[in-house]
Amino acid sequence: MNLKLLQQLAEKRIYLRVISLFLVVAYISSCAKIGRKDYQEGKTVHGDKAMVVSAHPEATRVGVEVLEQGGNAIDAMVAVHFALAVVYPAAGNLGGGGFMMYRQPDGEVVSLDFREKAPMAAYEEMYQDENGDIIDGLSLAGPMASGVPGSVDGMLTAHARYGTMPLKKLLQPAYKLARSGFPVTAKQANNYNRYRNTFIEHNRDSTVIPLVKLDGKWEEGDLLVQKDLAATIKRIQDEGRDGFYKGKTAALLVAEMKAGNGIIELEDMAKYEAKWREPVTGKYRGATVYSMGPPSSGGIALMQLLKMSEHFPIGELGFHTPETIHLMTEMERRVYADRAKHLGDADFWDVPQEELLDDEYISKRVRQIDPNKATDSEKVLAMQLNHKESEETTHYSIVDANGHAVSVTTTINSGYGSKVFVSGAGFLMNNEMDDFSSKPGVPNVYGLLGGKANAIQPEKRMLSAMTPTIVEKDGKLKMVVGTPGGSTIITSVYQVVLNVLDHQMNMTDAVTAGRVHHQWKPNFIFPERDALDPFTKKALEKMGHQIKERGSIGRVDAILVGIDGKLEGAGDPRGDDWAAGY
Repeated sequence: MNLKLLQQLAEKRIYLRVISLFLVVAYISSCAKIGRKDYQEGKTVHGDKAMVVSAHPEATRVGVEVLEQGGNAIDAMVAVHFALAVVYPAAGNLGGGGFMMYRQPDGEVVSLDFREKAPMAAYEEMYQDENGDIIDGLSLAGPMASGVPGSVDGMLTAHARYGTMPLKKLLQPAYKLARSGFPVTAKQANNYNRYRNTFIEHNRDSTVIPLVKLDGKWEEGDLLVQKDLAATIKRIQDEGRDGFYKGKTAALLVAEMKAGNGIIELEDMAKYEAKWREPVTGKYRGATVYSMGPPSSGGIALMQLLKMSEHFPIGELGFHTPETIHLMTEMERRVYADRAKHLGDADFWDVPQEELLDDEYISKRVRQIDPNKATDSEKVLAMQLNHKESEETTHYSIVDANGHAVSVTTTINSGYGSKVFVSGAGFLMNNEMDDFSSKPGVPNVYGLLGGKANAIQPEKRMLSAMTPTIVEKDGKLKMVVGTPGGSTIITSVYQVVLNVLDHQMNMTDAVTAGRVHHQWKPNFIFPERDALDPFTKKALEKMGHQIKERGSIGRVDAILVGIDGKLEGAGDPRGDDWAAGY
């Protein structure tokens, strides 16, 4: 090698080192400007002022950085939501929907329903064949499984009323994460590899599926770049609501639907509106609980469970003792039976909320419980009332420095929704139509039964189990809690509330503790593996319970406000969930 060439290489190395040093300095400088060194992050985090807990570290960081820049909890919510659509495609979404609970520092609590809606062309028997039998899989995968998405309208509706920072700025982190990419976690790499063939099966062109790696398998740390999704986010930044529900994005979505057997039209997109709802409110052990009303079943079901629980000394009976698990199971049987018959979209069905939460009705349900013997679920029915119905969801909880609190649960239903990517727009569509009762008495993907209250109708919102919840004590914020988990959402939130208020756990222990679930039918107690010890399982079986162990239940992301006013954020160890605060 000649001297001149060596000199050129040396000069090039010096140049690259200077550039690298410049980039490092610039990065550190930018971090300092947004305060990134000032907050703590991890599975469990304590803070004096603010906290964000979400399903993915990148989304959590985006949220806490917005708070450090002076944004409020609603601003952070919008930023986190769009970031999750990029970094957590299994459930974070633009093509889905959900529910928001928001508590202001003066104690006012409001709730926003941005649940998906059935397209105008939907009809009650659309998933049945000529004999009235359910067509297997039609409501679960492919374009016909999708409802009209509500996430984008929900975020923009909340921001228009309560946000303080420019929308374009709040969406910029999500745009950058989509355009430049982010390193996938080990769990995500395994997940994308497992779903590879499913994605290819349900999409027209495998080259436009960002989660499919055509030249091999995903590995932890690989960069996921989503340029089509970045372009969609950019249109929302520039055009607001019309950047999604009209124009190019809406046209791409409808074209994707029509390329299969989907029925969403441009008019469905243009007409969609999120809706402010009255929260479900009740008392438990001196605390006030706020949760989501219909079309979510979560709030009513959670309050029924808590009101029944007040009839028993749950704290004295102990955590995961046979007596406690037995009583919880018996209460859950009755609540899920009521859910199947009485709960649905209140815009289409006369939901008997007042009667279901009436103290005398609750007492009647409690009197049906034998403290020593399991009830056969076949004999547990929804009571007559005196009145004229994937577990891949995601939840995030936020508290800002001024005491605003947000609890949001959002989903595209089962893992990766309908598995259909909108070609050219880069996002997944939901398969929420499966949350309707395709036929009375036939269970959905989560084994939940339903009836006429949740039958398919045009523009109706399908029933949900999502249970974003805010708890206050003595007029002050106490808890922000929620979880994914399909039919297990309600019982997971219920158990975390019991863990804190009855079993006196801190939030980390309350979230980490093993969980159990019962939903009336099928007639099993479903504990997480190792959640119940052998003695407890044998004692429950002697009472007549059937037990079937399963994998993890839910991924709770929650915040607890201590007596001293300090915050504890807990990200569920069952997932990549992450807390950050300061």
